[in-house]
Amino acid sequence: MDATATDLVFRDATEADVDTLVALVESAYRGESSRAGWTTEADILQGQRTDPEGVLDIVTSPDGLVITAERDGRLVACCQLEHRGDHAYFGLFAVSPTVQGGGLGRTVLAEAERRARTAWGATEMHMTVITVREDLIAWYERRGYRRTGRMTPFPYGDERFGIPQRDDLRFELLVKPLA
Repeated sequence: MDATATDLVFRDATEADVDTLVALVESAYRGESSRAGWTTEADILQGQRTDPEGVLDIVTSPDGLVITAERDGRLVACCQLEHRGDHAYFGLFAVSPTVQGGGLGRTVLAEAERRARTAWGATEMHMTVITVREDLIAWYERRGYRRTGRMTPFPYGDERFGIPQRDDLRFELLVKPLA
């Protein structure tokens, strides 16, 4: 385990965490604050990444949960897990831009994989990533995820997911065996 894991506290998010989760996700992906880290999408998408209603739906879903990672009582990372039969879906992954690059994301991803395997017996983890995010896809590939070539369109016109700054956005399914 990374040294970063020793000072982390993992717990499941509650409704009381929604506003803090939204702020964390927005800081990691949108606007100038996101440029402090490497996960920014500020050049490809403007507007919001998520909203309180969407995060509340995920937090209260009977088929899923949001894992939070806290350091010194401060939320520094989160991710969504959704139980989908024999596999789990991984999403809403965010690490505070001020602490990116030190292994925290790798630690959170490993915890999510462990939880999906032990709590649900999931044999695979699935996620979707915007295809133009080659650096992010490469990061996942180094952690055992593989590109499937299965694409889904970006929801152009639905500003709940952001305002695209280019017309070639789509998602690719990435998969990792958890056995």
